[in-house]
Amino acid sequence: MGLTLTLSAQEDECKYTVTDKEDGQEIKTTREYLMHEKVFAGNSQFVFFSLSNTQGVPVLNFQLLAKGKDFPKVQCIDKASRIFIQLANGKIVTLISASEEVCGSLMYDSNEQNNIRVLTGSFLFTKNSFEDLDKSAISFIRVKYATETIDYNIKKELQSESMGQKYYPEQYFINTLKCIQ
Repeated sequence: MGLTLTLSAQEDECKYTVTDKEDGQEIKTTREYLMHEKVFAGNSQFVFFSLSNTQGVPVLNFQLLAKGKDFPKVQCIDKASRIFIQLANGKIVTLISASEEVCGSLMYDSNEQNNIRVLTGSFLFTKNSFEDLDKSAISFIRVKYATETIDYNIKKELQSESMGQKYYPEQYFINTLKCIQ
């Protein structure tokens, strides 16, 4: 039986969901953060990031959510999948998939009469990537899925139409990496 709590550290304002498993292993995960939003012609797509630390191993949790009246395209992540993050200083950081093959699952929202597809995967940081991500803003993200590669432009400020909230995705790692170190 797991226990989930939301905590807020006073000094750095990191907000976590903490899962305590039966074996006593604690997993700290930051809240999901909107990195990309595309709303067009009744369809919407969202990319969320969160960070976890499991027994000293930092992990980027990636989630792709698509919804619309039609069936959203199926995306999959496999062992060869990667996330390439271009930084404002020109460097490119590569994150490596920690997931076996997983594809987006389909759900139906009867209230809004939308089909919703959710893909969730985990990615590992490479050596020295923490230092680069901690010092420079993000300008661009490229995700290599199992069958195609998709680019996501990252905004300095993202006013979410769907969430009714402002996000600052280019500063995500600068503001959040300290929460899992």
